[in-house]
Amino acid sequence: MAFLARMRQSFGSTFSFFTDSWTELKKVKWPSRKEMTTYTLVVIGTVAFVAIYFFVLDLGISELLRLVFK
Repeated sequence: MAFLARMRQSFGSTFSFFTDSWTELKKVKWPSRKEMTTYTLVVIGTVAFVAIYFFVLDLGISELLRLVFK
């Protein structure tokens, strides 16, 4: 009987968790399509900039090492 009581309590707390999560999600202010497009472009631009930066840095270090070990 104790096992069944623990199972019932466990599933009850799980159900309570999902209910509370759904309630909190209803309070969220979701971004508009325009805001989401802007955020996405900023992220893509930042990732591209960082990728190019590290690519150039890697090329420079590789060339420097090639000259040192030649």
